[in-house]
Amino acid sequence: MRSIRVWAGLLGLQRTVVEEVRVGERGEVIVAVRPDWRARGRCGVCQRRSAGYDVGAGRRRWRALDVGTALCFIEAEAPRVCCAEHGVVVAHVPWARHDAGHTRQFDEQVAWLATQCSKTAVTQLMRIAWRTVGAVIQRVWADVEAVGDRLDGLTRIGIDEVSSKRGHRYLTVVVDHDSGRLLWAAPGRDRGTLAAFFDLLGPERCQQITHVSADQASYIAEIVAQRCPAAVQCADPFHIVKWATEALDEVRRQAWNDARRHGAWIQKGRGRREWTGQARALKHARYALWKNPENLTDRQREKLEWIAKTDPRLYRAYLLKEGLRYAFAVKGHAGKEALERWLSWARRCQIPAFVHLAKRITAARPRIHATLDHGLSNALIESVNTKIRLITRIAFGFHRTDALIALAMLSLAGHKPTLPGRPNPHIQQ
Repeated sequence: MRSIRVWAGLLGLQRTVVEEVRVGERGEVIVAVRPDWRARGRCGVCQRRSAGYDVGAGRRRWRALDVGTALCFIEAEAPRVCCAEHGVVVAHVPWARHDAGHTRQFDEQVAWLATQCSKTAVTQLMRIAWRTVGAVIQRVWADVEAVGDRLDGLTRIGIDEVSSKRGHRYLTVVVDHDSGRLLWAAPGRDRGTLAAFFDLLGPERCQQITHVSADQASYIAEIVAQRCPAAVQCADPFHIVKWATEALDEVRRQAWNDARRHGAWIQKGRGRREWTGQARALKHARYALWKNPENLTDRQREKLEWIAKTDPRLYRAYLLKEGLRYAFAVKGHAGKEALERWLSWARRCQIPAFVHLAKRITAARPRIHATLDHGLSNALIESVNTKIRLITRIAFGFHRTDALIALAMLSLAGHKPTLPGRPNPHIQQ
């Protein structure tokens, strides 16, 4: 009897009676158990007391944590009950989640390893397939999500999308600016996907949102204006400056094409040719024009000085890009004044790309002013996106996107799974 109790403690079994421990034909340890009177006769989904239906499919096994180098299985009867809400289902067992083939302790170990180790380490140490890891992560995250409300008390959020697979498949992600936690993620990047988040948030909590940062996607601005009319929408400075960089690159390509059209070239062999004159000097000027002035190398500074002397139009485009970046650097009232001066300059610069950019900036000016006032940007969201991209590489091979999202939530939502045997306030036992 004492050895039986030792096995119950060793395997972390609660509300369970250990009947027998034996060694199987292949050297695996088989622990025969039954639920005690407190856990018997309950629905496997809601765990309410339910009337018995039949004996089910007989005895079944659940994979438990290994005992040394030997595989270990929990074996018990699996009767069915008739729940008033869920109908005929397999009865609840205290050592495993419903419709799972592994014990709770096994699931928690796998979930912790998946957030800390590589794919190879998890599969070889636990001796399971990688797709099984995805199913385990989904079960653990479902329990974590059911315990608490992670969307409660939100005031400032950031919205963005990140690529999850090839073929223009994206995840829409929402991050809490105050805590830095990943709040929500779902496949897609359209109005319906984002509306699902605000449906989950509810009308009352939507009214509590004070600030929303996002890129300049029109559908995000429309949905936020509809669901959170009191929220201040802030434009992401990175995306605004990116517009200026793209306009500058358009001017650079035009200057390069003009230089090639009026220049000469020499044959270098194997079909290669090298341009001479100004076309050759403009080569590799892109990085000198893109980089911030404080990060330029000596050679890139010399390239910019040469551009200022030989191509005033291209250099003017470079100064326009830097002028817009300066407005976001100083922020506040000074930033607004700098933005107004920049708009006046861009409208009369006679560079079509920047004249068009001035129109885009004018349309987004209220959101840019909000950014300059509140200092909110999508930098935190981009940091989370970078981590999600890494998790996407780790999760390569998962059959469903839900498993990827569950792994990202376990890693970035502030609910860290713990090792078996240690208390975890986020997972209900």
